[in-house]
Amino acid sequence: MTREEAERVLTKAGEALDAEFPLLEAAIACAVHDIPFRDPQPVRALAEAAAARLAERLHNESPDEALAETLSGDMRLSGDLLTYDDPANTDVVDVAERRRGISATLGVFYLHAARKCGLKADGVDFPNHFLLRVDTEEGPVALDPFSQGRLVLPSELTRRALRAGLTPDVADRLEVLMAPVSDRQVLIRLQNQLFARALASGDFEAAERSALRRALLDPEDHRPWLDVASAREKQGALTGALEALGRAQRIDAGTSTVARAARERVRLRLN
Repeated sequence: MTREEAERVLTKAGEALDAEFPLLEAAIACAVHDIPFRDPQPVRALAEAAAARLAERLHNESPDEALAETLSGDMRLSGDLLTYDDPANTDVVDVAERRRGISATLGVFYLHAARKCGLKADGVDFPNHFLLRVDTEEGPVALDPFSQGRLVLPSELTRRALRAGLTPDVADRLEVLMAPVSDRQVLIRLQNQLFARALASGDFEAAERSALRRALLDPEDHRPWLDVASAREKQGALTGALEALGRAQRIDAGTSTVARAARERVRLRLN
């Protein structure tokens, strides 16, 4: 798959309704868009093997136990403690090979297997750490893909929320802490992490690519185009920066003040 082909996949995914969002294929497209011409088949093979094994476990185990044991035990997926900031941890192609990653990337495989088996599972955009919400007969529970799918008790959720800076009145509200997010937002969270890391390291080409992926995944959000423009300006691609700022304005006229000032600055640099 080329970078252009990956962009077409992401564009189509961006146009899909949340209920029909192709999580696994969009995650593959994100990975190949960053580093083209890699074979995505091992990702699909791992995802399908996980779904098949989970279906077997569900005959004798609860949904949360079966999901954790399948993905962490049978498929050997776990968090990368030693090289957490390695970009490979956000890339499903690399994760399928290494069997290590960060929580949101691992969560793609958890969510795909759960959906294939008819489980109700969603991502949770928990402060500083992605979690999973799995519905059981006793109610929803939180799992941590980074820690071998370990169950996170409500008291621990509250402690984590307080450490992350949430106020006590919010940290005690489980319905807020475990609010589900769409699959689209799972991938956008990953691209946000890549964007921040690329900016911090001065890799503005990688920052542009991650921002562009966010723009394609959520075509109604103007903010990724502002980030695309910023990354292009830092590379000296001023015409491209102007084009991205124009896209942001067309999506949301409310960006006119910010985008107009940025466009004027870029125009002055062009003249």
